[in-house]
Amino acid sequence: MPVLTRLIPSPVVVDIGCGAMDDLAGLLADQRISASGELAFAISNGSGQALRERLAPVLPGADWYEVSDGTIDSAVKLADDIKGKRRYDAVVGLGGGKIIDVAKYAAARVGLPMVAVATNLAHDGLCSPISILDNDNGRGSYGVPSPIAMVIDLDVVRAAPVRFVRSGIGDAISNISAIADWELSRKITGESVDGLAAAMARTAGEAVLRHPGGVGDDEFLTVLAEALVLSGIAMSISGDSRPSSGACHEISHAFDLLYPKRAASHGEQVGLGAAFAMHLRGAGEESGLFAEVLRKHGLPVLPEDIGFSADEFVRAVDYAPQTRPGRFTILEHLDLSTDQIRDAYADYAKTIRS
Repeated sequence: MPVLTRLIPSPVVVDIGCGAMDDLAGLLADQRISASGELAFAISNGSGQALRERLAPVLPGADWYEVSDGTIDSAVKLADDIKGKRRYDAVVGLGGGKIIDVAKYAAARVGLPMVAVATNLAHDGLCSPISILDNDNGRGSYGVPSPIAMVIDLDVVRAAPVRFVRSGIGDAISNISAIADWELSRKITGESVDGLAAAMARTAGEAVLRHPGGVGDDEFLTVLAEALVLSGIAMSISGDSRPSSGACHEISHAFDLLYPKRAASHGEQVGLGAAFAMHLRGAGEESGLFAEVLRKHGLPVLPEDIGFSADEFVRAVDYAPQTRPGRFTILEHLDLSTDQIRDAYADYAKTIRS
């Protein structure tokens, strides 16, 4: 009897823990990553420079490329610079989400594997097959291969501003809302749901949602880091962002487009969007738990917490479905009028405050 299975796209190495950066040179010397030590590092001009000083002595075969921002132009420039220099074994993105997204895109463009070395836990794109890059029309999502290796040093994460950890929490727990939207779409539209991707993303979100620890605990940071990695792998399995992106992300994208100079962090916005979406589903107890966990970790539960009025939030929810044409979520299902959204928000705010 043949064993039927499928290959899951995932990193060959995942190293999460305190002091993980100290083992980076040995990890990169893995025959599956870089036998020769010829590596192209993409770094920021801030914290990346300090890490370069720390790592350069043990990585003599590396070249270091400074990335100025998270735009498609920077990603193309990095690819051109790498291609014109010498033959490398891999591209290493060392930094936050913007640096890693630029490095993923550049590596794909030149046909090299990519290693993600994250310095914060702001969102679930660290290990995903997607690069989010700014372009002339705002912001675009670009399909890329997933990282071949993932390194997260909790000591480095803890040294970064705590707002990055909070953002990652919002992104991780929003998976639960995104999966509810995916399953709703299967019921209403017949959309296919990848059960493995859904299980992985939901488990990741639940692990963070129900963990008793806080942003300063190593155990909690480990669970959060693992959840963000698993979310990225879930997206690789499904071939798109569906396991981690539903109404919560539509609302966040609406904030970005309608209020580009005032938008909060991605995780703050999707966490708030997820709590509201759960309320729209009539999941009162679950919505209350979302709000409780968001408050516990210092994330917003109401738009006023991030400087937006109720009317501005209503406008964002009303606009949200336009940000992902063809994606079916609770927002498309209910198809609420502006007045109905306003009433739903008033009920949500009353529930959250009580």
